[in-house]
Amino acid sequence: MGLALIAGQGGVPPHLVRVLLARGEVPLLCEVEQFPSQVAGDLPRLGFRLETFGSLLESLRARGVTRLCMAGAMRRPEVEPARIDAATAPLVPRLMAAMAKGDDGTLREIVAIIEEAGIAVVGAAEIAPDLLPEAGVLAGALHPEVRAAMPEAEAALAEMARADSGQAVVLRGCRVIAREDARGTDAMLADLVEGEDWTLDPFDLADRALGSAADWLSAADAQEEGPGFLYKAPKPGQEMRVDMPVIGPDTVARAAAAGLAGIVIAAGGVMVLDRAAVIEALGQARMFLWVRDAGPSGGQG
Repeated sequence: MGLALIAGQGGVPPHLVRVLLARGEVPLLCEVEQFPSQVAGDLPRLGFRLETFGSLLESLRARGVTRLCMAGAMRRPEVEPARIDAATAPLVPRLMAAMAKGDDGTLREIVAIIEEAGIAVVGAAEIAPDLLPEAGVLAGALHPEVRAAMPEAEAALAEMARADSGQAVVLRGCRVIAREDARGTDAMLADLVEGEDWTLDPFDLADRALGSAADWLSAADAQEEGPGFLYKAPKPGQEMRVDMPVIGPDTVARAAAAGLAGIVIAAGGVMVLDRAAVIEALGQARMFLWVRDAGPSGGQG
């Protein structure tokens, strides 16, 4: 038993299991008790709670686990102090201090604790390189205005990174109209469909009259400001082994429902789940997908 998979929710963990089984490697599936994964089938499984994380590491070592992958969407569970066991108690001060630094800080500390236990942390894309698409326009036709909007998109993500607040934005022309929060990309796109005023970019509200998100995504605005699109990329300094962004068919469906013209993702920094279905859905919606490689000189691949 060489590899353990701490499986969160969503489609990435099932994909990883399929890849591993196809090459004859059976992972030990570890699941947070409060948030079981969508991995089906007869696999060795080990449930745990954050309050017993120290005991989990001891169990992994005892089972001969030398590599661990953390994949899938994971929410921070409620911690019950009375359930913290003896193996986890010494880790509590470190974890509490890390949690005060946000999700990025928490994940980095968890990775450090795992590695101190003698277990190597591997990323989902290391196990399944097919999740990382090649750079270029993989679907549809890229609107020229999108290239001009990239400096604004990158600046918005850098600002969000300082607040540890998200990995995606929606732009109309060169203007950011929505930013991802802790609820995730799907929720941001759903807000645009519903036309909630408060989903508009909070950093820009003072400079323009309030209107619904649906109004900002209207055909009239599209003509005046250019196409709306989703931009998703890792935050600067993000721990990519355990927190690499991902898009999939559901992302395309929600972006299409929001009236967007396409999706831009960072090459080597965003996984694409079920690429064939994503490309097909983009084609049906007449949307583009640009896997953008900024390159060492800032070129746009």
